[in-house]
Amino acid sequence: MSTEAPALQVSGLCASYGSVPAIVDINLEVRRGEIVTMIGANGAGKSTVIKCICGLLKPTSGIVRLFGEAVTRHSPDLLVKRGMSVVPEGRRLFGEMTLKENLELGAFTRNDPVAVRRDMDRVLNLFPALRDRLATPVGTFSGGQQQMVAVARALMSGPRLMLLDEPTIGLAPVVVEQISRLVVEIAESGVDILIVEQNAEVALDIANRAYVLEGGQVVAEDSAAALASSEDVQRAYLGI
Repeated sequence: MSTEAPALQVSGLCASYGSVPAIVDINLEVRRGEIVTMIGANGAGKSTVIKCICGLLKPTSGIVRLFGEAVTRHSPDLLVKRGMSVVPEGRRLFGEMTLKENLELGAFTRNDPVAVRRDMDRVLNLFPALRDRLATPVGTFSGGQQQMVAVARALMSGPRLMLLDEPTIGLAPVVVEQISRLVVEIAESGVDILIVEQNAEVALDIANRAYVLEGGQVVAEDSAAALASSEDVQRAYLGI
């Protein structure tokens, strides 16, 4: 059995918006070599968990550990330096800037230009449809292409752990399939992944383990395969 600390460990995490509790006693982990997903309806608290993990929202209590180190109230830029990257909901690209400029921003914490150039070439190999558009403003890209840019930008920080918040929302089925394959390929390259999805079918298909959130709480956790075969999950999230 491996003695390595999990890539991510969340213990007793609680957070509120003003006086309104948003998440309560969240416990989850991403082990080395895993894709883990959080599924749940809109408003279940999934994105709030991500915001707390990546430093955008201060939890009221609980602990976040990254590769064994307590990082609960670290700033986002420090977490990037520690090996975490985030693909935010809605992509949050700089539309007037070129693809090359957006990718370079993903590497803003790095001071190794040779390695950055190598990683940019690696990222473009992963997203060949983008290679000829380095000088093009990303605001002119399709929704699917913009999602690819968001993932590519996150990879430019050289992450060990990647958080993806609703990466397939609003995309055509063929693009959803492309993004799903890319997530698996990224995981196989050695990046551990936590993915938040409303599209439970896609998430459970590519994940190793899964957590179900309802009302700001974890109400179920198991292997992705076991949850996909659960009658309760099928009725609530898979439309079966």
